[in-house]
Amino acid sequence: MGLTKQYLRYVASAVFGLIGSQKGNIVFVTLRGEKGRYVAVPACEHVFIWDLRKGEKILILQGLKQEVTCLCPSPDGLHLAVGYEDGSVRIFSLLSGEGNVTFNGHKAAITILKYDQLGGRLVSGSKDTDVIVWDVINESGLYRLKGHKDAVTQALFLREKNLLVTSGKDTMVKWWDLDTQHCFKTLVGHRTEVWGLVLVSEEKRLITGASDSELRAWDIVYLQEVEDLEEPKPKKVKESSPRMQDSLVAEDDALELDETPEDRILSCRKAGSIMREGRDRVVNLAVDKTGRILACHGTDSVLEVFCILSKEEVQKKMEKKMKKARKKAKLNSCKGEEEDLEISVEMTLRDEIQRVTNIKTSAKIKSFDMIHSPQGELKAVFLLQNNLVELYSLNASLPTPQPIRTSRITIGGHRSDVRTLSFSSDNIAVLSAAADSIKIWNRSTLQCIRTMNCEYALCSFFVPGDRQVVIGTKTGKLQLYDLASGNLLETIDAHDGALWSMCLSPDQRGFVTGGADKSVKFWDFELVKDEKSTQKRLSVKQTRMLQLDEDVLCVRYSPNQKLLAVSLLDCTVKIFYVDTLKFFLSLYGHKLPVICMDISYDGALIATGSADRNVKIWGLDFGDCHKSLFAHDDSVMYLQFVPKSHLFFTAGKDHKIKQWDADKFEHIQTLEGHHQEIWCLAVSPSGDYVVSSSHDKSLRLWERTREPLILEEEREMQREAEYEESVAKEDQPAVPGEAQGDSYFTGRKTIETVKAAERIMEAIELYREETAKMKEHQAICKAAGKEVPLPINPILMAYGNISPSAYVLEIFKGIKSSELEESLLVLPFSYVPDILKLFNEFIQLGSDVELLCRCLFFLLRIHFGQITSNQMLVPVIEKLKETTISKVRQVQDVIGFNMAGLDYLKRECEAKSEVMFFAEATTQLEEKKRKRKKREKLILTLT
Repeated sequence: MGLTKQYLRYVASAVFGLIGSQKGNIVFVTLRGEKGRYVAVPACEHVFIWDLRKGEKILILQGLKQEVTCLCPSPDGLHLAVGYEDGSVRIFSLLSGEGNVTFNGHKAAITILKYDQLGGRLVSGSKDTDVIVWDVINESGLYRLKGHKDAVTQALFLREKNLLVTSGKDTMVKWWDLDTQHCFKTLVGHRTEVWGLVLVSEEKRLITGASDSELRAWDIVYLQEVEDLEEPKPKKVKESSPRMQDSLVAEDDALELDETPEDRILSCRKAGSIMREGRDRVVNLAVDKTGRILACHGTDSVLEVFCILSKEEVQKKMEKKMKKARKKAKLNSCKGEEEDLEISVEMTLRDEIQRVTNIKTSAKIKSFDMIHSPQGELKAVFLLQNNLVELYSLNASLPTPQPIRTSRITIGGHRSDVRTLSFSSDNIAVLSAAADSIKIWNRSTLQCIRTMNCEYALCSFFVPGDRQVVIGTKTGKLQLYDLASGNLLETIDAHDGALWSMCLSPDQRGFVTGGADKSVKFWDFELVKDEKSTQKRLSVKQTRMLQLDEDVLCVRYSPNQKLLAVSLLDCTVKIFYVDTLKFFLSLYGHKLPVICMDISYDGALIATGSADRNVKIWGLDFGDCHKSLFAHDDSVMYLQFVPKSHLFFTAGKDHKIKQWDADKFEHIQTLEGHHQEIWCLAVSPSGDYVVSSSHDKSLRLWERTREPLILEEEREMQREAEYEESVAKEDQPAVPGEAQGDSYFTGRKTIETVKAAERIMEAIELYREETAKMKEHQAICKAAGKEVPLPINPILMAYGNISPSAYVLEIFKGIKSSELEESLLVLPFSYVPDILKLFNEFIQLGSDVELLCRCLFFLLRIHFGQITSNQMLVPVIEKLKETTISKVRQVQDVIGFNMAGLDYLKRECEAKSEVMFFAEATTQLEEKKRKRKKREKLILTLT
């Protein structure tokens, strides 16, 4: 380390100040056996689980880098599927909070995730227009369904049939037969994007929401397969549609004779529309698990709730209608009974789907989820646009149900972007202020300990002593708050325009402010008598003022308090003497205004950050520019030196925070994490912590570690990361017989699959080397006429002295199930003959038959031409054929036996529980008899 300058690495410590981010959806999750109490919300790259009753965060599902875009809990309530911006899907266990399974298949953000009824399969839809069905238990992809021409907006499995229905922004609703993996029907009845769809009435009706104010309803009729496919008999078709109304059946006579194969599975007819109150597009459309409550919302703050009536309820309603109609007819006509026979009442969609009520939230709804309890109570939870979660309950069975807001989570974050941050002098408290409130956070626990209402804050600092804080606002006011009581002590009109910047004086007796009214004002702290109490309270008074020609954007004192730097709207920084307010220097060179600046602890350097994306480092003695650095890809929003050093941090609109060395003009490290523009940051007085705020509503804490950071290594890591990214972006490997870019398989080439393929190649090479060595060793032994010790490969020794072929099997077992196919796809064919020979050995031994068969069939499928044309491989394939069939049969028998055994145990348990139930009933009866006898005896003795 001799000559290199040592830097210490800053790492991400925590994300706080965020309740839920906008990109994903909120869902109820079951934890500790409780339903309707816990919700999962996306929080940038993480997922937070909130307890609605206590308003506390109880679990964080840690993400990697990408933002969460979609959540879906599994039917058993034990897992949560999370979709990300880069197209990956991870499945987290809600018990341990770990994400063990990752699916990489999509190229763009995940838009929808849905489990099937048992939770064995998961369907994912994405902005890349593909739909992929994943096998959750085997942790692998089943198939990719291509057909949509724009982002997929919804996908649902049907309960009874092996079908899938999807909707997209391409105005289509598609029906997929999952047995054959093809689209057998496309509904083209929409003129605009289909934003949502739900299945109701025992999956006999489909309701879709588009960009207009109607919800369209479609009747689905499942047709039994006609025996003779050549001549479908209309009569048969009619019989197989039990729920169809007579009118529809009659209308279908002409249509059903259409001998299209798609109508063999189901037919779909438009049944009508329900009008929404909202005029804009449907954002979310959902139905609860019981299928009774339907709800939807647009881009506003109103959730419209509908109730889907059961057949019995509809029947009763129709009878009532009939009675009314008869009465009316009787009154209208004097003819009497003859007229009654001709009265008919038509059933409309309104009779089946009734409007219940509207739930109005406090801000625009981004997403919602609901639970309908057996008691008839509906719980609806909302993730709102302004970083807020609200829970409403509603009793839908009442004649006029009124929604009640039962809880909301607000303490954990601001309603709008945080524009200013400050640290207290003891590094413990962090102040964040936004358009409506100031919050004080405990840095170690990240809990909000004070919330105070304020005007739109732009700058802030803790008054020396850390008992009060001062805020500068957009309207030019200074607001002084007391932290102990949380009260506003005083509001002073300081500037006519926005108060852009404040700086505490180094002697801590006062401060300076700069505003859009082209003036810099100097203030002193003073104690004034409080009218309400006998004690004195803190106040401020203006002492001097400096009038300038341009709006002031930023002000900074030099540490010796001799100079004052003022950044102006004319792209220059002017430096004045503090005592006489005389002009000293002008720093010009930026092409756009200087938004932020800071002076180093020794007063030697001033660094300025501008909207022209550059940072310039100047000497304060002569105003010479030492270096101009191209710092960010967008405006530099904040700049601050680390105390007692010449290192400084900059924050930009390009979502990055960077650390620089002002002496060597080196870029030290980049802190990546924010997903939107960064507005401000604050470095703690000790330099150990950095806190930053962004447009993604999150506050992030970064911590200085003791780990030294070497620039060459940092650059090397950066290059590696760039290479890994480029590998993932390269063309996907094409399978022979397929066009380039046509991805038939569910996987996607990632750096993990490339590494897995490399591991297989290395293992095969090691196997080849070791077999060659073994042959050599045997020849040596033969020549020597005695046993010569064989040197063992250290890798095999590390695995416990296993054979080379067993090592290859270990490598195959170590590859993630979800990455297996993709790893084999990038494997060169030269390794395949060896693999096939090894597979033959393994399968004969009966080890890991399922895994090996999966690999074997995949390799045969993709290298079919080369394998069949290779004469050397014919005997290997023949042997494989024999061994595979026999071993797979054995595995099948074992599974069959186990299934039968489990069935037997299940029956035994049921029989036992029935016996137990009857035994309990008889003992209870005897107990009652005994008690009755006792009572009778008591009465007798008393009388």
